[in-house]
Amino acid sequence: MQIASFRHERSSGDWSESAMPELDSENTLVLAFGATEYLDDPSALKELCAKFPKACVPGCSTSGEIFGDEIFDDSLSVAVAKFDSTKLRSASAAIASAADSREAGRKIGEELMADDLRAVLVISDGLQVNGSELVRGLNEVLPESCLVTGGLAGDRERFERTWVLSEGEPRAGMVTAVGFYGDKVRFGHGSKGGWDMFGPERVVTRSEGNVLFELDGKPALSLYKEYLGDRVSGLPATALLFPLALRSSRDDEQRLERTILSVDEDKQSMTFAGDLPEGHLAQLMRANFDRLVDGAADASVATRTSLGEVENALCIAVSCVGRRLVLGERTEEEVEAVKDALPKNTQQVGFYSYGEISPYASGRCDLHNQTMTLTAIGEVS
Repeated sequence: MQIASFRHERSSGDWSESAMPELDSENTLVLAFGATEYLDDPSALKELCAKFPKACVPGCSTSGEIFGDEIFDDSLSVAVAKFDSTKLRSASAAIASAADSREAGRKIGEELMADDLRAVLVISDGLQVNGSELVRGLNEVLPESCLVTGGLAGDRERFERTWVLSEGEPRAGMVTAVGFYGDKVRFGHGSKGGWDMFGPERVVTRSEGNVLFELDGKPALSLYKEYLGDRVSGLPATALLFPLALRSSRDDEQRLERTILSVDEDKQSMTFAGDLPEGHLAQLMRANFDRLVDGAADASVATRTSLGEVENALCIAVSCVGRRLVLGERTEEEVEAVKDALPKNTQQVGFYSYGEISPYASGRCDLHNQTMTLTAIGEVS
C-alpha cells in the first residue's frame, strides 16, 4: 500500500506538489476535502480527477480542512492510497430532500454489497440529508460485519450550501461511498466526544424525524434561546455551543450527540443532522476544553488498537464544526492529539463536518455529532 498527501491553495491556485504521484489504478483511493468555494470554480478538482482517471475519488466541502496535524481554510486537502490487493468500488445517490435519505442509503448499500465487502466509507451532503435515515438505510442492507464510517459535508459556520464530489464534479444533494473488498485490508476506528452534560433531562414530546418542536411540552427553540443569551443573534451557528445528548431511556447508557442545522422562527422548531424520536430523553451539553481534546486522543487510541499491526496507514479524521467553534484557537490541539496517538507511519487528512458516521464503539454504524471520528485504513501483505 502506497500513500501520498498534498494540498491545493485556492487563493494562489498552487499545489503543494509540483507533480502529483503516479499512483493511479483501479485499486487507488483519492480523498479530496475542500472549501465550499470549489463549487464555484471546480478547476482544481477537475485537474485532480483527470490525474487519477481510474481511481475512486470521493470528497466534500468542509468547515475546515485537516492535513497532518494542521487545519486550513480555503484549500483542498488530498490523500492518495494505492492498495496492493484491496479492490475498490464506488456508488452514489441523489438526495433532493431529507425524505430521500433512507432510500439513498439502501441504494448505495445494494450497489456495494458483495461477499468480500469489508468496509464502506460514506461522504454525504451536509444540509439536505437526514443522517439518521441515511445510516438506517445502509444498515438495512449491509451486514453488521461491514464497518461503515464517514461524515457529512460542511460549509464553515454558514449552513448555506455543501458539495460532494461525484463522477468528477462537486455537486449539492449527493451521497457517495466507496466499498473496500478482500482479506488484506485492515481498518481501525474510534469516535469520542468529551462534552459535559448539564441541566435536567427533558423528554422529546414533539418531533418529526430530525425536526424538533417541543421538549417537555415547551418550544425547543425558546429553551435554546434561554441558554444562548446574547448569542441568539448568531443562530443557528451559536446553537452548536449547546448540542443535545440523546438516549432512548434512563436505562440506556449509550448517548448520541445531536447538533443543529437550521431554525424556523415561525414554527419555533429546530432541524438537526439526525433524528430525535418522540419519547427519547435529551439533555443539553456544553464544552470543557480539556475534555474535548482528551476525547479526540481517546478516539485515536481506540483507532490504533482496532487497526492492529500494519506497515503504514491512512487516517481520515472527521470532527464536528461545533468543536471547532468552541475550541477556537485551541482547535489544532485536538488534531495534534490524534496524530500523536496514531502509529508513526500514518498520514492524516480529514475535515470539519456537519455530522460524523461511525459505530458507537462496535457493531452497526450511527450518526454522531460533536465527536472526533477516525477511520484508519491499512493493508497487510
